[in-house]
Amino acid sequence: MWDRQIAGVLPGIVEFRHRLHRVPEPAGGEFETMKLIRERLVPLDFEVLPPFIGTDTVALLHGTAPGRNVTLRADIDALLISEESGVPYRSLRPGMMHACGHDAHAAMVMGTAEVLSTMRDRFRGSIRFVWQPGEENRALGRELVAAGALENPRADLVTALHGMPGLPVGVLAVRTGAIMASCAHFKVTIRGRGGHSSRPHLTRDPIVAAAAVVTELQSVVSRRINPLQPAVLSICRLAGGRLANVIPDEVELEGTARALDMTVATELEQGLRETVENVCRAHRVECAIDYHLSYPVTLNEAGATELARRVMREAVGADNCVELPESSMGAEDFAYYLQRYPGVYVKLGTGENSPALHNSKFDFPDAALGAGIAYLVGFALAGLAE
Repeated sequence: MWDRQIAGVLPGIVEFRHRLHRVPEPAGGEFETMKLIRERLVPLDFEVLPPFIGTDTVALLHGTAPGRNVTLRADIDALLISEESGVPYRSLRPGMMHACGHDAHAAMVMGTAEVLSTMRDRFRGSIRFVWQPGEENRALGRELVAAGALENPRADLVTALHGMPGLPVGVLAVRTGAIMASCAHFKVTIRGRGGHSSRPHLTRDPIVAAAAVVTELQSVVSRRINPLQPAVLSICRLAGGRLANVIPDEVELEGTARALDMTVATELEQGLRETVENVCRAHRVECAIDYHLSYPVTLNEAGATELARRVMREAVGADNCVELPESSMGAEDFAYYLQRYPGVYVKLGTGENSPALHNSKFDFPDAALGAGIAYLVGFALAGLAE
C-alpha cells in the first residue's frame, strides 16, 4: 500500500543505519546517536521535544485535527562487544558495537517518520516517535515512561519491533500475552574469615559456602516452581580469592532470574533469598543480597496484538507472517510501556542463518528494513483509525 513511499526513503535509511552502526554508544551515553537522529528530523517539521532523561528523542507528528495517539518506539544503545562482522560500515569504536540491531530499530522508526510526514493531511490525531536510550542492562525505558514521555497526548497504542535471528529475513512474528520474560539481576556477597590454606579449620571459608550456594540454587526452579511455569535462574559470575594458598575473606556471585509470570518472578526472589541465607548460616558465614527486578514480563495486549496481525498481513503478505510458538526468556524494557499503555511487541526476521543477538558477528540485514517500516506505517495509521 505504501510500497512506493517506502522505496523512496529506503536508500537514505540504509545509509542512516550504516552511520549509526559506525558510532555505537553505551546505555545512557548515546550523545552522537541522538545528534544524528535530531538532525535528520529537522526537515520533517515535527514537534521535537527536549530530552526527558538525557539522550532520548521524542517527536510528534500532528494530523489534521485532535484525535488518538499512536506511539512507535526504537531503542538506540549498543553493547560492549568487539565487532567481527566484517562489514564495511563496521564500528569505529573498539570494544563496542550494535550487536542487538538497535541501529536498525532506530533507522526503521526514522524511515516510518519520513514516510508518514508526507501523509499528515490523511489522518486525525498524532503519531509519537520515540528513540529511547539505555535498553540494555539499564532499562531506561522505565525512567522515560515515568518522566511522562508518552503523555500530552497520552498514548492510546504503542508498538516496537525487534530483530529475531532464526526467522527468514523480513518475516514478521507475534504472539498474544507474554512474549518476553521478566529479568531480575542479583549479586550475592559472601563474607567469611580468610586464612592460610593449610589451616582451614581456623577460617570460615566463603568459597566452600559459595559453591554450596550455587549448587543449592539449582533446586529453586526444579523444586519450588511449578514445572508447567517457565523459569530460569542462572549464576553467571563467581569471583573470590587471588592466591592458591590463601582462603579469602569474601566471594561474590552474580546472575539473573527470569520468568513469564510475575507471581513466579516473586517466588524466584523468595527462593533465592531463603536458599542463600540458610546455606550461609550453615557455613557460618555472612551474606548480603542485592536483588532488583530490572525488567517485568513483556505482555502483548490482546486487542493491540490482533490489530498488529492484521497490519502485518497487509504490510508483508500472509506468507511472511508467523505466530511465535513460544515466548522468549530474554527481557525487554518495552515491558514498562506495555504496563501503562495498550500495545504490542513484534519480532522481525534477520535470517535463518543469522548470527545470534549479542554476537560479535551479528549485523542487521538491510533487506529487512522495508518490512519493518511497512509494519510501523501500517500500525500507526490503523491505530489512529480505530
